[in-house]
Formats: sequence, C-alpha cells, structure tokens
Amino acid sequence: MNQEENILGTEKIGKLIRKFSIPCIISLLVNSLYNIVDQIFIGQKVGYLGNGATNIVFPITMICLAFALMLGDGSSAFLSLKLGQKKPEEASKGVSSGIILSTIVSIIIAVGGLVFLPQIIKIFGSTPELEKYALEYGYVIVIGIPFMMIGTTLNSIIRADGNPKFAMISMIVGAVLNVILDYAFLFFFNMGVEGAAIATVISQIVTAVLNIAYIRKFKSIKITKESLKLKFDISKKVTMLGISSFITQMSFVAVIAVENNLLSKYGAQTEFGSEIPITVLGIVMKINQILNSIIIGIAAGSQPIVGYNYGAEKYDRVKKTLKIVLSLSVVISTIAFLLFQLIPEQLISIFGSEGESYRKFACLAFRIYLMLCIFNGVQIPSGIFFQAIGKSIKSAILSLSRQIVLLVPAMIILSSFLGIQGVLYAGPVADGIAFVIAAILLISEVRSLGKKSHVSKALEDGARLDNKLNKHTVITISREYGSGGRYIGRLVADKLGIKFYDKELINELSEKTGLSPEYIEQNEQKRTSIDSLNNGFYYSLNSSDELFVKESELIKELAEKESCVIIGRCSDYILKENDNVINIFIYSNLENKIARATERYEIKPEDAEKEIKNIDKLRSNHYKHYTGRKWGESSNYDLCINSDSFGVEKSADIICEIVMSESKRACKIISR
Repeated sequence: MNQEENILGTEKIGKLIRKFSIPCIISLLVNSLYNIVDQIFIGQKVGYLGNGATNIVFPITMICLAFALMLGDGSSAFLSLKLGQKKPEEASKGVSSGIILSTIVSIIIAVGGLVFLPQIIKIFGSTPELEKYALEYGYVIVIGIPFMMIGTTLNSIIRADGNPKFAMISMIVGAVLNVILDYAFLFFFNMGVEGAAIATVISQIVTAVLNIAYIRKFKSIKITKESLKLKFDISKKVTMLGISSFITQMSFVAVIAVENNLLSKYGAQTEFGSEIPITVLGIVMKINQILNSIIIGIAAGSQPIVGYNYGAEKYDRVKKTLKIVLSLSVVISTIAFLLFQLIPEQLISIFGSEGESYRKFACLAFRIYLMLCIFNGVQIPSGIFFQAIGKSIKSAILSLSRQIVLLVPAMIILSSFLGIQGVLYAGPVADGIAFVIAAILLISEVRSLGKKSHVSKALEDGARLDNKLNKHTVITISREYGSGGRYIGRLVADKLGIKFYDKELINELSEKTGLSPEYIEQNEQKRTSIDSLNNGFYYSLNSSDELFVKESELIKELAEKESCVIIGRCSDYILKENDNVINIFIYSNLENKIARATERYEIKPEDAEKEIKNIDKLRSNHYKHYTGRKWGESSNYDLCINSDSFGVEKSADIICEIVMSESKRACKIISR
C-alpha cells in the first residue's frame, strides 16, 4: 500500500476531511461566486431588470459549462486511466482531443449565439422589458465563450495532472479580477450590463491564458504534433467519460428554462409582473448554490476516505466519516435555513434596493422555495456517499431525482393549480421527496454496514505446478457466462502445470491494495449504463475505473513474471503489446448455458436466463468501456471455441495442444 492509502485507513477522520474537503470547498465557492458577482454590481447600479437579463442569459453559460466540463472531466478521467496503464502517449492523445473538441464546440456555440441570440433568449423566458438588457449582456458573453470553455476544460485537466493548486489559483485570479473590473466598469465608467459582461469576459480570458500557458508544463504527459491529431475513437471515449458532468449541468439548464417561462407566464397575472419573479428566483437559486457548494465540498472531500475504508472493510471508519459529513452538512444547511427564513430582505438587498413588490416577492421566494433547504444537508452527501462505495444506481437516483425527476414536474403541475406560488412550492416538494428517498437508502445501507463480515475464500490451487511449456506463455480466456470458460481455463492450467488466475487475482489485488476481496468482486468487471452518469462528477474516477487501473498493473506484473492462465478482466487487451500471449474466447448457445448455470449455481432455469443475459451485458459494457472494442468479436482473439461442439474437456485439450505446439516451435527456432 502507498502512504496515502495508509493515511486513509489510519489517520483521524476529522483531520482527513479537513485535508481533502477544504480545497474542494474553495474551488466550488469561487466558481459559485463567479456567477453571482455580476448580479450584485448590476443590481446595485442598473437595477432588477439588469439582473433579470443576466438570469435569462445564464442558461447559455450553463450549456457551455456542460460541454466544457464534459470534455475537461472526460479528458481527466482518460488521463488517469491511461497513466495507470503506463500509456502516456495515449493519455496525451486523450488530453489533446479534449482541448481540440472544446475549442471547436466553443466556436460553434459562439457563432450560433451571435446569429440566433434574440431567438435563444426568448426560449429562456425573456420578456420585452428584459430583451434590451439581455441582448446587451448576452452578445458580449457569447463572444467570450471560447475563452470560458477552453479555460474550464484545461482547469479539470490540470487538476488531473497533479497540480490542483495551479488550477485553483488560475480560477481565483479570474474571480478576483472579475470583481475589480465589475466595480470599475459599472461605477466609474457607467457601462451598465455591457460593462459587467466585458469584465466577465476579460477575467475568463486571463484564466484561459494562464491555463493554456500551463500546457507546456504538464508533468505527466507531453503534447506533441502527433497527439494533436483528432481521432474519433479517443474523442468518443473522452466524451463518454465526461457525460455525467454534461447531464448534471444540462439538468440545471432544463430547470431554469422551465422555471423562467412559468414565472413569466404566471407572474404576469399577479401584482409582481413577469420580470420581478424571474429576477428574484434566479438570485435565490444562486444564493442557494453557495450553500450547496459548501456541502458538496465537504462530501466530495470525504470520497477517498469512505471509498478506501469501505473497500478495506473498516466499516466503523466508514460510519464515522459519514456521521461527521452529515453533521457538518446539516449544521451548514440549518444556518442557511435560518438566514433564508429570518433575514430574506437583507439578503436580497445585497443585489440592490427596489420597490415593495420586489421585496415582497423576495421574502416569499426565500421562505417558500427554500423552506426545506435544510434537507440538502442529507440528500447531497448521500448521493456522493453511494458513489464512493461503488453503488452507481443509488448515486445516480439521488443525483438526478431532485432536479429533473421531481422539481420540473412539480413546477409544471403545482403552477397549473396555484399559479406563481405553485412554482415556489415546487422547491420544498422536490426537497422533501428527495430527502425521503435519500434517508431510506442511507438508513438501509448503514444498517447493512454493521452486519457485513468477510468470509475469506481459499484459493483453488488445483494440480501441483509442473510447467510443461518450453516458452514463457500467457493464456487469456474471455468467456460468456455459463459457457464453461472458467472451468476450461482451470483444466488448461492444470494440464500445463502453470498458475491459474481468476478469484486468485482478486486475492492478489486485495493484498496489493488493502481493499477487501468482497469489495473488489462487487466493483470489478461490471459496468452498467448508470456508471457513465457517475464518472468525473466530483473530480475523481469512480470505483470501477480505479480498480481497472490497479488490476491492469497487476495483470502486467503476473504476465511478466510467469506462465499462467488469466480469466477475463480485459486481459487480452491489457497484454496486447506482449508477444507471448494467446487470447481465447469461449462461447456457447443459450440453452446449454442455462443448463450449466442451473446445475452449477443451483438456480431456476428462468432465473438463470436472466442472470446470463445480465452478466454478459455487464461484461460487454465493461470490455467496450475500457478497450473501445466489441466483446466476443473474433478479430480480438487468436482462437474462439464453441464449448458445445467439443465439451469442456476436449476444448481444454485443444487449447493445450495449440499452446504446446507453439511452445515447441518457438523452442526449435531458438535452437537454430
């Protein structure tokens, strides 16, 4: 184990949380404040119509951020995976692809924005009163899109390169400059919303230039002319690794678009009009995002602590970490709740002093929309906790439920009955239901932690090792579930007198990493479509990615050390550069696979069929994700065998005959 792994398993939990969470909180807060500074100065100098205009344009920024984070976080994950596989050249190509794609997409969006901005702002709820300000602000912001996107994409990559400090500094420099220029352009030069937009763009340019300059200082890779060639397969991989960040950001865009249009429609029927609700609720959501940034920072900082100790079966440390995270998060959300309920007028006054209707709606928005914000202290950390322990489906449910599944439908339904107040009450309805879901899942998981115990499995040593090969040879066997592939692999190893690695590899990996065999078995070789929603969202790889990197290292070590048979785990791909490897795929028809599964695992035939299809799909997804190739395709293997045609015994004999003949041939060539 390395030093950091020892620290994660032994250091005081509170000290670890401070170490990991504080930098994350600072980065998230800086990002949140970046979005809100313009509104403070615009509200003070221009008024609420100016602020309403920034809320109309804000979804455009969010769309750009979605693409930038997708490409940045995807490149970061690709970088970490390829470095783990000791493939810096491929890592360089992935990073280059992310940067090039970000540049291309940003230019396309910028050009589209300049041409279609009047139509776009109407989609996001602009009214005739807001249109003038929205266009003044929006055209400048659109011009700066390439700088914003490239800077953001590089920021993620720089963190993955092992320099989060530089990434944070470049972001802080931009944020501080934005504050200074906002004040200068609005209060000294009286440039209105256009001045605020120019201040934002200049700040984004500075951050982008700092990050671009860092490209020459990459520690882990080197960008070359060859790596700058855009390749479809690598670009697709980078994009899929970052899809979680894209979906998350786009969910915010959907919420804002629906919300603005409903506020415009139902606000026009009240004393507040359309513009006040759009302005105020946009501000309220951004203030709430500051609260969420702190909670996300605390919880995301706990990810490596929870993940390591869960894997090492130190469940008391997992529960203690969760308890501290929930306690801190609930304290923060409680303080925020009190502020929102007790001093809403003072909070909204930071963004300018307006009339009685403005203040009245602001009080309603804070007190109704954020009525149950205290529950964020449980719901947000729960989603991050489940991601840390490898429960992708539960994590995705909690991450997406509040924004898309609950909030948008609640706004549409409640507003049809209650008008503009229905939009406001959708907030606590979504928060309340999301909290109940999170609490049920979390309580169930915490109870199971207390009952977990590991029963170690003895290694199946098989026959005494008596290597019959004249040449160092590694045999990889990929197989459909129920095809008898694992048993064939065991027979081959026994007949040739060489090591066999399947469950044995799990135990080797457990000893190497300190993670329990149970945890490894739960998270390896299984990739659902939901896993794609959890990659990169909190600046780290998910459990499957981390295990793949470590497993790849171990497989290469074993293949270098001795002749052996390795079952599955993309070993054919991991060892594709090795000359002494024979890759085999075992398949069978469904009827025979059901028969074998029913006999061997004592399950009903109808259940066996479901299990076979499910596991084969997981294996296929896993193989496709990490290799970019199709699982079971004959061109990936040296030999494909239908175990129905020959039976497992004869299939093993065929493989042994081929391997022995290759070994003898190699020996003759060497002797000549």
